[in-house]
Amino acid sequence: MERSPCLGTRPDLRRTSWFVLVSVALAALGIPPALAIADVSPGDVIDKRNIDLARDLLHPGLQWCVEHGLVMQIVPYEGATYPSGYVAATEKYAAQVGMSPDGLMLNHYVAGQPFPRLDPTDQRIAYKIMWNYYYNPYVTDDFTVRYFDADTGMITDRGMVIEKHFLMESLRRLMYNGRIHVDPRPAYDDNPEGFRYRESLHPVLEPFDLKGIGSSMARYLDAGRQDDTWLYMPQLRRVRRISSAQRSDALFGQDIDMDSYGGYSGNPAWFEWRFVGASTILAAVHGKNWPAHWCEGAGDFVFCDMWEKRKVWIVEGRAKFPQYAYGKRVLYVDQEAFYTPSTDIYDRNLELWKIWINGIRVGHKPFEGAKISVYEYETGFIPNITMVDMQLSHATRAAIPSHEFPDEEGWYWNMGPKVGLTPDFFTVAELIRGGR
Repeated sequence: MERSPCLGTRPDLRRTSWFVLVSVALAALGIPPALAIADVSPGDVIDKRNIDLARDLLHPGLQWCVEHGLVMQIVPYEGATYPSGYVAATEKYAAQVGMSPDGLMLNHYVAGQPFPRLDPTDQRIAYKIMWNYYYNPYVTDDFTVRYFDADTGMITDRGMVIEKHFLMESLRRLMYNGRIHVDPRPAYDDNPEGFRYRESLHPVLEPFDLKGIGSSMARYLDAGRQDDTWLYMPQLRRVRRISSAQRSDALFGQDIDMDSYGGYSGNPAWFEWRFVGASTILAAVHGKNWPAHWCEGAGDFVFCDMWEKRKVWIVEGRAKFPQYAYGKRVLYVDQEAFYTPSTDIYDRNLELWKIWINGIRVGHKPFEGAKISVYEYETGFIPNITMVDMQLSHATRAAIPSHEFPDEEGWYWNMGPKVGLTPDFFTVAELIRGGR
């Protein structure tokens, strides 16, 4: 086979030709081509030339990306395992967990998975899926992400036209309940404000005109209380308060909004959730590339890596805020790991607008030679993400960590003070200090 500039081998054109011949034969018999069986197998390489082979495994946003240059190397499915502490907490506490009639609050939750047994016929399954997503198995105590960057620009048939390059020092989050690994467990006793978690993204290191900008936020256990989110702009020497609806706004000319981190990082209580069904999609879960490897040519707006078939729950969410930028989000929630491999986002007219794609690398550490970010259990590291604005043919791609820091381990899960993560970090005073 010829070598592909991105992943090593070109698609199996014999298989593609076979598919075309079958489609022609079916058409001659009066059978619509859509009824033909389409599937992929390990070893296949899917791109826009043979996209029909994967059409039943691509939701609308992924299909757009393949048509515009994304290349998928298909590998066998691999299952997911949970940290033993999370399993033990689920076994100990799940039986006592309840949910308010409107689905917006959990009752008697302590730690672990709130709803380990899901029934698709349950009228409230959409909310149960979202609570499992909110209290997922891997990010239970805290995380720190260091030295990651992003490029943003137009998508063309010759590749991205990069308009801006961003470099960030850190993104940090500290959970106050559902804690498994780091004391205090399972929750902070000293939590009079009722935090669910606190988060910071600061400071911006590049570009020069945005240097020092950062954000800090607090989310609460009370479903009726909105986030407190602050944006510090050193150029103006002021801290600006951001409303919950404004968390859907992309800032500074790039495509990513705060509520889209990870696929969805909003409060489950802010949306009306509807269960769409179960499906199988292609997802980049067991990636091999570290650091991020962007596709070649027109597809360089997104990463190229290994993709596999994953069973997902499909959940549609519509925001309760009239000022919210998006009409709905469609989350594809992995049925095992309870994260979103990818998410379709629609505008207020319910036209497809954006897609978020996560690229995952599963293991006990992010790469061979890592010294700090090492775990007894398998977890997921995210070396690359992409947010695509399909209406504008514009994208923001992020390498986590940046290629500029080849020895940086990037992701630090559930380590708390070991990596300098304490409650004192999440204050407006620290936000301002870090931006100076």
